[in-house]
Amino acid sequence: MSAIDKWNPTKRVREISIRLVEWASETGTPGEAEFAEKLAGLLREIPYFRDHPDHVRLVDSHGSPMTKSVVAVVRRRGSRTLAMAGHYDVVSVANYRDLAPLAFKPDELLAALMADLESRSLNAAEQRARLDFRTGDFLPGRGLLDMKSGIAAGVAVLEAFAENPDRRGNLVLVATPDEERGSRGMRSLRDALPAIATEFGLNIAAGINLDATSDQGDGAEGRAIYRGTIGKALPFALVIGRSSHAGYPFEGISAQLIAAEVTKRIEGNPALCDRSDGEISPPPICLECKDLRGGYEVTTPERVWIAFNWLSHAWGPHDLLRLFTQAIVKAMENAISRFNEHAQTYAKMLATPQSAPVADGEVITISELRERIQRNGGDAALTRIAALEAEMQDCDDPLRLTRTIVSAMVTEADIIGPTIVVGFSSLLYPSTHLDTSRDHQAFAAAIEAARLAFEAAGGSPVKYREYFTGISDMSFFGHRPDEADVSFVAANTPASALVDKVRQNVLSFPVVNVGPWGREYHQRLERVHTPYSFDELPRLLREIVSRLLA
Repeated sequence: MSAIDKWNPTKRVREISIRLVEWASETGTPGEAEFAEKLAGLLREIPYFRDHPDHVRLVDSHGSPMTKSVVAVVRRRGSRTLAMAGHYDVVSVANYRDLAPLAFKPDELLAALMADLESRSLNAAEQRARLDFRTGDFLPGRGLLDMKSGIAAGVAVLEAFAENPDRRGNLVLVATPDEERGSRGMRSLRDALPAIATEFGLNIAAGINLDATSDQGDGAEGRAIYRGTIGKALPFALVIGRSSHAGYPFEGISAQLIAAEVTKRIEGNPALCDRSDGEISPPPICLECKDLRGGYEVTTPERVWIAFNWLSHAWGPHDLLRLFTQAIVKAMENAISRFNEHAQTYAKMLATPQSAPVADGEVITISELRERIQRNGGDAALTRIAALEAEMQDCDDPLRLTRTIVSAMVTEADIIGPTIVVGFSSLLYPSTHLDTSRDHQAFAAAIEAARLAFEAAGGSPVKYREYFTGISDMSFFGHRPDEADVSFVAANTPASALVDKVRQNVLSFPVVNVGPWGREYHQRLERVHTPYSFDELPRLLREIVSRLLA
């Protein structure tokens, strides 16, 4: 009999979802640190875990007080195991403004939002939200879409699986913190998972990430199985010019001029979109551009910092830094050439000798910069850089941390402009995708059988999409990165705290994303589509579990 038959999860998933939302867990707050114990308590209400309380584990993640991940294991026959994963931290409720006290009370928030939306003129997004709420098919609440309804669906499937003691296989649910900031929860859980698997005798054959999709249409795009997840890098360029008095501009070259040319060449450039598996990634976009002077003076900028968000499908860190460096080199050549032309024209206008042309610049990587620091200042200089990073260990802004360290490195190395230093300014999120190996294809076949059975039983159509477009824990769940990539990223990331330190024994298994859908997550009108998320999603998940572990 199909796992879809004779199971009605709607009421249970709704109940669990609302309980999870009511436990405030904004990233970096005490609520996030307290959440794991509360979720463990909820799980131990389930008869299986009442009988096996040690099958619910808490795994230390980070912070003070310590934030933890939750691991729940339903052990049945054999070693074959499927793991489901979700994050429980949520973004700030500040954008709810006057309704912030209701952000974690979905039913009360719905009434308050409707009262507001019915009382004034609305923009297009608000009109859409009002229509959605009038249907009764959408429920608001901070984190309900992203992604506590996904965790709730996983809990319901775990509970149903536990009710049959004769089942083959095993089912695991993990819930982690810090996805919205640095995925420290998933990364620490990843490191702890091999020992847990060994203790319980588990062979994790596959994983399902339960993260949410935004769909502004009828749900056709949101009801999706993602075969992979997008990767993210934040490459930076610290541009070093040669300062000059504003009255004598051609006696140097402004870092701002070079930085502008860099931004022009990279920002939104379709040639820098990654194409893979029939999908195209967004182009890189500038997240930050700063003049690093501390105050006002009539001098052209010597140092300007630029950081870009770059999403990718198939390109790895070597590809990204190579393409980034090529664009940087060309941009600097163009900027210097045009500036020298302007200097020549200006000299002719004044009938005076031209200032010495600006010499060609150079582009160096962080790896090369470290070597120059060693040559210039020895171990003492490197020790000073390490001490600076230690002083900033509580900084939760990766861009500020990186630009502070890089600026100090440039000073230690006595770098003279025009020069551009390039590297990575944040944790690198690898892209992942099902491949052609036997294990991956066996998982894909089980998913397809489950999808067909789900639709044949009256479920809404579910489509395949290649890359989950939100940055997610899926980059680290079941993924063992290439050792050469890990070394390369470490060598070109100034802040060691922003380097993912991967252990040799991490588990590797295929992972897809199957989660709820809704609209406007992270926004004031964040809302989940309840017919799919509370009913159809858990049915589909249960069918996948049944097919994989059969």
